[in-house]
Amino acid sequence: MIIYGVAFLALCTLAGLFIGELLGKLLGVPANVGGVGIAMLLLIFVGGYLHKRGLMGDKSEQGVEFWSAIYIPIVVAMAAQQNVLGALSGGPMAILAGVAAVVLGFAMVPVLDRLGQKKPAAAADKSLNPAQR
Repeated sequence: MIIYGVAFLALCTLAGLFIGELLGKLLGVPANVGGVGIAMLLLIFVGGYLHKRGLMGDKSEQGVEFWSAIYIPIVVAMAAQQNVLGALSGGPMAILAGVAAVVLGFAMVPVLDRLGQKKPAAAADKSLNPAQR
């Protein structure tokens, strides 16, 4: 059912926000540190695991797809709540952290692309020794 997909997304969100709050407390920051990102990673990894095992039906996937379609506006609304002026006036560390995150994100695109590509069947056959064919 579609509601199961929405419930799965809600559980990932709650777990991510809890972990983000806990991480903030451990780092001594009075804020949620990466809770939404952690929630999305949980959704990706746990959702992939459930899909591979056949535990998530088509209707449940439709519930997740519904919310993933409106994910970007949610993130934009959450980012609008951040105190950008406070971060900029807080010093160069905030700017450096933001720039580093963007650079690291761009640098990971080719790495993830290579990891996601599969070898063509012909290339896999050529890599075998003649004795193994």
